[in-house]
Amino acid sequence: MSDPLVLLPGMMCDARVFGPQIAALSTDYAITVAPVTGGERIEEIASGLLDLLPRKFALAGLSMGGIVAMEVLRRAPERVTRIALMDTNSLAETPQTAANYEPAIIKLRSGQLREAVEALLPPEALADGPDRADIMAMVLDMADHVGETAIIRQIRALQRRRDYQSVLRRCKVPALVLCGAQDALTPVKRHSLPSRPDPLCQSGGDRRRRAFAAARGPRGHHRGARGMAETALCPANPCRCLTPNHRRTGWCDCAGCAARCRSGPGATCRLECGCWPGLY
Repeated sequence: MSDPLVLLPGMMCDARVFGPQIAALSTDYAITVAPVTGGERIEEIASGLLDLLPRKFALAGLSMGGIVAMEVLRRAPERVTRIALMDTNSLAETPQTAANYEPAIIKLRSGQLREAVEALLPPEALADGPDRADIMAMVLDMADHVGETAIIRQIRALQRRRDYQSVLRRCKVPALVLCGAQDALTPVKRHSLPSRPDPLCQSGGDRRRRAFAAARGPRGHHRGARGMAETALCPANPCRCLTPNHRRTGWCDCAGCAARCRSGPGATCRLECGCWPGLY
């Protein structure tokens, strides 16, 4: 039987952010959506979750959920069988970036929830598209459900978080790093920081900030969710879409890969290409 899958939502989010993934995977996997609201420190949140989670599990975290996932990995690496980190940040806050959260806290304390949400996740952080307004409306509704007090706790936890780069360097389990190509809050280059000697699999992904969780997100991120649950997702095998030129160029020429991708051991691939094994 496959290990259960634990999903950790981002700040201000609840299980709805993973709605399409739960629908797609719940017929085959035991899925838990664990809250990231249980403390004013990332360590406290992770410790509380570990008391409740299965003995072993696959772990996927979005944004703040990815930070909590890294802390879970730091505390109990023997319990995590594989990990996916999506639109997240392994670095600690600087004094300046930590201070940048304070205006949002003031808004939350004065009951200005919408203004606080838009300060933390500006609408322009979502790339323009037909579902942009729907996604923003869902974020506002989730934030209202989470509540101002819990969101303030989440902000305090983010402000005080540690640097997790050393945790990633010690990671021994299959791993996936996934982000939106136009993510304005945690851009692609942030996800490309060196993490461990055998590089984490990386994907530029879709153009939307929270495409992995969007109800009408592209098939690339849907495959990413299932692939994370089923396989190591490291590009250690040749691309299935290669043209004869691959032996000479090393590039995947799959027609479905708009950006083209590098394929092979240690390469950086893009999920929309569909060249990784185990994604269908």
